[in-house]
Amino acid sequence: MRWRLLFREQIKYCSTFKFSPERLKRSGCNLLKGRNLIDPMDFSLVELEEIFNYADEIIKDPKDFSHVCDGKILATLFYEPSTRTRLSFEAAMLRLGGQVLGFSEAQSSSASKGESVADTIRTVECYADIAAIRHPKEGAPKVAAMNSKIPVINAGDGGHQHPTQTLTDLLTIRNIKGGLSNFTIGICGDLKFGRTVHSLIKAMSRYENIKFVLIAPNELTIPKYIKLEVLEKNNIEFLEVEKLEDVIGNLDILYMTRVQQERFFNEEDYIRLKDSYILDKDKMLKAKKDMIILHPLPRVNEIAVEIDTDPRACYFRQAKYGMYVRMALIAKLLGVDK
Repeated sequence: MRWRLLFREQIKYCSTFKFSPERLKRSGCNLLKGRNLIDPMDFSLVELEEIFNYADEIIKDPKDFSHVCDGKILATLFYEPSTRTRLSFEAAMLRLGGQVLGFSEAQSSSASKGESVADTIRTVECYADIAAIRHPKEGAPKVAAMNSKIPVINAGDGGHQHPTQTLTDLLTIRNIKGGLSNFTIGICGDLKFGRTVHSLIKAMSRYENIKFVLIAPNELTIPKYIKLEVLEKNNIEFLEVEKLEDVIGNLDILYMTRVQQERFFNEEDYIRLKDSYILDKDKMLKAKKDMIILHPLPRVNEIAVEIDTDPRACYFRQAKYGMYVRMALIAKLLGVDK
């Protein structure tokens, strides 16, 4: 069923090239060159599968891809702090044989002098072949893409979207659980401001038989627009609860998130909510033996360190998958994939 769905999409997206179904099945059709990734819904299921398949090839033999980006430059424009996202983008480009330039905070760029995002990207496109941008303001990467002649990747914009983390999450689930359909996914913590949460729900809503259990205190529940425009509009089954221990036994995947101090205007609210959920061994006794734990990281204290040795803890493997999927994405957008 899943193959027929993907194949129908591939015929639809490649029809302008007048390829026969046999040729499509044999060689595929790459429409990703020169594209932007701003929202997780920017790519079709077929295009996502193309990226994941290419990432799997890289995982099998990374050295075989060590020169596909020779002579290419990635600009990392990070107006917000980042460890995994920025370093995984840079590691991805370097492992592909390319080079990296950029900045890691707004104060070290001309943004501190008042330069607009549009002017920054117009300047950067003179020096780089592709750009990844993280910005505290929602919509800033889209503004960059609208004013850029090079591909732009959204590396996170405020509390809005984080599409490359979503690619990371999907590749992790696909490779560890064997697919992307027929799962009950628990998402726990900051569902209001968590851009990784919003992107994951949007992306997973396109796969078959997905159910969500949304676990959050009243102050941090999922935004109304996600419920109305994604879950209810697509008839996705979901349940909202406050206690993790009441539902953990029903989950195939548990996606933990931290309460984000940087999104709060009131310090007292953050202190009151920051310890709302802590995953420990006692709670894990109620979980399925094959449930997996994911986390976009950084972790504060929402997953006890004692859980790290549990074979169901997959968040550091998830971080490595993030590098591989970004390698695949960069190569595809540049059109240099082998």
